[in-house]
Amino acid sequence: MVDLKAKPFNLSDKKIQWVEDTIKNMTLDEKIGQLFINLTLQRDPETLDRLVNKYHIGGVRWQGGTLEEIYEQNKYFQEHSKVPVLIAANCEAGGNGAVSEGTFIATGAACGASKTLDTVRDMARVGALEARAVGCNWTFAPVCDVVSNWRNTIVNTRAFGNDPELVAERSLAYMEEMNKAGLVCAAKHFPGDGSEERDQHLVMGCNDLSTEEWDESFGKVYKKLIDAGLESVMVGHICQRAYTKKFNPEIKDEDILPATLSPELLQGLLRGQLGFNGLIVTDATHMAGLTAAADRKHAMQGVVAAGCDMILFFHDHEEDIAYVREGIEDGTITAERLDDALHRILGLKAHLGLDELVFPEKEDLNIVGCEEHKRLAEKAADESITLVKDTQKILPVDPEKKKRVLLYFIESAPVSSLDGADPAKKLLVDELERAGFEVEAPKDYYEYEMESPSKFNKFRMMEHESREEFKKNTDLVLFVIDMKGYAKENNTRLTYSVSHSHEIPWFVREVPTVAVSLNYTNHLYDVPMMKTFVNAYGSSPEYIRKLVEKLTGKSEFKGQYNDIVWCDRWDTRL
Repeated sequence: MVDLKAKPFNLSDKKIQWVEDTIKNMTLDEKIGQLFINLTLQRDPETLDRLVNKYHIGGVRWQGGTLEEIYEQNKYFQEHSKVPVLIAANCEAGGNGAVSEGTFIATGAACGASKTLDTVRDMARVGALEARAVGCNWTFAPVCDVVSNWRNTIVNTRAFGNDPELVAERSLAYMEEMNKAGLVCAAKHFPGDGSEERDQHLVMGCNDLSTEEWDESFGKVYKKLIDAGLESVMVGHICQRAYTKKFNPEIKDEDILPATLSPELLQGLLRGQLGFNGLIVTDATHMAGLTAAADRKHAMQGVVAAGCDMILFFHDHEEDIAYVREGIEDGTITAERLDDALHRILGLKAHLGLDELVFPEKEDLNIVGCEEHKRLAEKAADESITLVKDTQKILPVDPEKKKRVLLYFIESAPVSSLDGADPAKKLLVDELERAGFEVEAPKDYYEYEMESPSKFNKFRMMEHESREEFKKNTDLVLFVIDMKGYAKENNTRLTYSVSHSHEIPWFVREVPTVAVSLNYTNHLYDVPMMKTFVNAYGSSPEYIRKLVEKLTGKSEFKGQYNDIVWCDRWDTRL
């Protein structure tokens, strides 16, 4: 059972009494509702009223909505809920994880590349202040995964890196800044992503490290965070075979479960060996990593029975609640386990001061996206952008000597043609022209299709000018990659818009070429022929501006790469 006087709760007798009185006065339906975090997509009064008064939700996250809409939504939840709710955001890179108007400061990879802790502290502080302005009190971060597999793109940019000491240092700094601002953290994704390449949205993840390897990587990170007072842990739909077998030597491989359903990992490893006393929340329960391991009924009952205190997202409100109720009634979820979960949930709320809630004033919204935060974003870009290699010794580039630039911008296929082209392309063209370059930026297949869909557009992407004409008219090729992937494929590799496209690097032996990634750090595997490569970690205006400054020598490269950029290849280093 939880100890509410111990860390991370550190509750006074008065607050513990509030927890006890609140639980005592709950109906069974209200108790079940406390276990759930709702993904709020609709904000009409009828929907919000139903969530509060019928389903009695314990927490909320959301998607979409303007700054003011999110503020009013969260204010409604806190003013109308019998028990104040935990309001969570994904502040992994700044305030943009709370609201679209928020400030992107730095990804985890950028924080890891920066040689100063200022970058992660600025990212966390801005994220906390902007999230708090709309009523948030909980962040699903830090991402404290240790990325040892270069093929992993699920947490490639979200995690701080491959060195456990660095990951722990950055994670602790993040947590300190969040706590200073009054938010609590949920470190993720226990037992650890980054050692394999698959996406738990699509398949059960497998952390296949030995127990000794795990202790020296993920274990070291989690132990340091827990000892420092980590309030909550988000558990991934990721199994850890070695530790499952250590705590249950008789278990068969076919019975090994993701951590969300595994008492061996939750009770034996996290609570027992690591001594975690805080709240455990599942990762999103619509992921195939969970649905592949159990049907919905047994998943809803099983995650709570195994040791998770809160369930991230409903599938069907009525159905999920009924499943949990049935599990309580038939003893799958014991009375003790339910009581323990409720004490942790209410204990976290008391720790946050929700027993005496004061909601932010609307004037506080002015801090979201403010000029000071944009300045910190530019500072983060300056500290993190990394020159991985320049074996051809081309940098810095002088616009007077290499004026005519051909920009190949390699982007992911848009979800819809209505989304338009990647806005970073125009930002980059504008910054290059401002620096004194003459820029030609050919349309890619997606842009042709947006202008006028045609079966001939793919052939337009195959057309080439003569090599001699090309060399006469081009001083420099800038090859920029902004690939994105999420819950669609198990890893994201560089992909050209059509086969045999003129985007494919035929030009590297014709004119000087510089390659830049605005996102993933592992693209050298697909373009090892690039002799100059930069990891820029972001496509916001601040990052684009600083990138051009560094390419032209107006600012030095300050970031440091880790060895996964070489993708275990000799040719990527040449």
